[in-house]
Amino acid sequence: MVVIESPHGDAAGARHATAEFLAQHCPWADLDAVVLVVSELVANAIRHAGGWWRLCVRAVHGRLVVEIDDTSPDPLVLRARDLTGGGGLGLHMVERLAMLVEVDQRAEGKTVRATWVQPAAAVTQQMTPVGI
Repeated sequence: MVVIESPHGDAAGARHATAEFLAQHCPWADLDAVVLVVSELVANAIRHAGGWWRLCVRAVHGRLVVEIDDTSPDPLVLRARDLTGGGGLGLHMVERLAMLVEVDQRAEGKTVRATWVQPAAAVTQQMTPVGI
């Protein structure tokens, strides 16, 4: 499990730690997609939540789960895409790259969770004995 939180972490550190975690625990995951999701979620927390945030990346029972907690009571807003530089692209990318995106809203903040499931072929490859 990787846990990084503000003020000790930043988006670059989160990307690096996530890439290392995937190399060790989830070689089946699409590295570029997961790292981009982490980057977008951390950047959104920094930009829009305006306070404390924590990133947690873990692998559990064939699932890769990325969570970011923040202390903003404001709900997540999926903004219209602005291709002229005004933003609104991040959450749209997260929704396309992750298999599942969930938001747990609480009075004291929220958790945004992106999940990927290990493909069946990757599970079979891991279980096949070498040399047979």
